[in-house]
Amino acid sequence: MTSSMTNVPAWAWSNEEWHGLVHQVRAGRPLRPTSWAAGARCAVALSFDSDHETNELRDGGKSICRMSWGEYGSRVCVPRILRLLAKYDVRTSFFVPAVTAMLHPDEQRAIVAAGHEIGMHGWIHEVSSTVPAAKERELVLRAADELERITGVRAVGARMPSMDVSPATLGIAREVGLLYDSSLMADEDCYELLLEGEQSGLVEVPVDWVRDDGSYFWFERFGGLRPYTPPADVLDIFRREFDAAYDEGGLFQLVMHPHVIGYRSRIWILEELIRHARSRPGVWFATHAEVAAWARDHAAG
Repeated sequence: MTSSMTNVPAWAWSNEEWHGLVHQVRAGRPLRPTSWAAGARCAVALSFDSDHETNELRDGGKSICRMSWGEYGSRVCVPRILRLLAKYDVRTSFFVPAVTAMLHPDEQRAIVAAGHEIGMHGWIHEVSSTVPAAKERELVLRAADELERITGVRAVGARMPSMDVSPATLGIAREVGLLYDSSLMADEDCYELLLEGEQSGLVEVPVDWVRDDGSYFWFERFGGLRPYTPPADVLDIFRREFDAAYDEGGLFQLVMHPHVIGYRSRIWILEELIRHARSRPGVWFATHAEVAAWARDHAAG
């Protein structure tokens, strides 16, 4: 937001001011292919945000209990998730803050060894819009280098923590040479990002809160955030999202968190969703990087 707009109510903004805000980042050309890899009708891109202890650390929190909740995500849930994915031979994407990777390097190496993708997810799960542009750039570069050092693989995609994007974020992503972003919500299928009205070359693999386990299960002990939807109802929502994507020949993308979906009473949601998708002919399970590359190279029209 420009300095002239600070503390000014939105109804008092000039046309140029609100127009400039809206058009910083927009959806460009659609990137739905006529078919997916090997002639598949529908692509399924499952993902996990491995926030772990950084959920507490990012705001300067020092709660030992909340950090133990993050440790549970690594100690119990990620191994449980990896076993399930191996059972069905499904490859996915894990988005990992650099601090998470430094706390749990063996976890990241195990994820890569199992054939999954590691994507960027901030330095310490910081809120990008609160970080000065120069510092944000420094953190992104450091995070990219740290993930590569730990995993031996250079990340080609990113999901910004909390799906929060600053005016500088996507320009930095392009500078780093990323193939795709997965933080925005302007479509259900992939599209090219426009930055200040110009084609960026960045593919957006869009997310949405309706396809995010945290929307239904997240819990804040001392706050007002206590949503809870029965697991069977969450499965029904996710399954309906997949069925519609299949009918349209599009993309079904899903965001999960190890310490949210990985409970014994919830992991069955993921298994049933995989089984349901597997029951339909022509479904391609792929990493976000694979989906982004295919959509970019095979977009209809």
